[in-house]
Amino acid sequence: MIPFIPGVLISILTFPGVIVHEAAHFFFCRLRGVPIFDARFFQVVGLADPVGYVSHGPPRDFTSTFLISLGPFFLNSFLCVLICFPLWIPMQFFGAREPFTWFMMWLGVSIGMHAFPSSHDANNVWVEAKLAAQEGNWLARLSLPLVVAIWGANLLRFFWIDYAYGLALGVWLPSRILG
Repeated sequence: MIPFIPGVLISILTFPGVIVHEAAHFFFCRLRGVPIFDARFFQVVGLADPVGYVSHGPPRDFTSTFLISLGPFFLNSFLCVLICFPLWIPMQFFGAREPFTWFMMWLGVSIGMHAFPSSHDANNVWVEAKLAAQEGNWLARLSLPLVVAIWGANLLRFFWIDYAYGLALGVWLPSRILG
């Protein structure tokens, strides 16, 4: 019997979020002209860890580092809200409970769950942001508290903070705004 690593099992059950997260890294590398050496948007062969990655060259400036490392946070969060918000009205006010509606909610929350960048990505931003902030880069200064929050979120993954984040964006936020 093969032992399951809970994080990998969760990633398998929420694979669209992993794919979108890695696609965001890939997209921002392309956008900023950073060479990509290898990419795996999702892999389960031998229950691989990580289940997805993008290996790339060094970014040429802080903005590139910021976008490549933290872009998945913004893109996954945005897509979670974009998918889940329109579903809330028919679910809440008209009792829509069709399989398609539940599938789309699962999709949105799955994408939102994988918004948090890895500690490795946060470390990359932290190192570059400290240097860029000393040079007066406003984006670098704003990113430092965000990196601290990401480190905190990564520490809390054991307590399912990533799932709570996806639910908060996809279910709680629409219920507070629309409900």
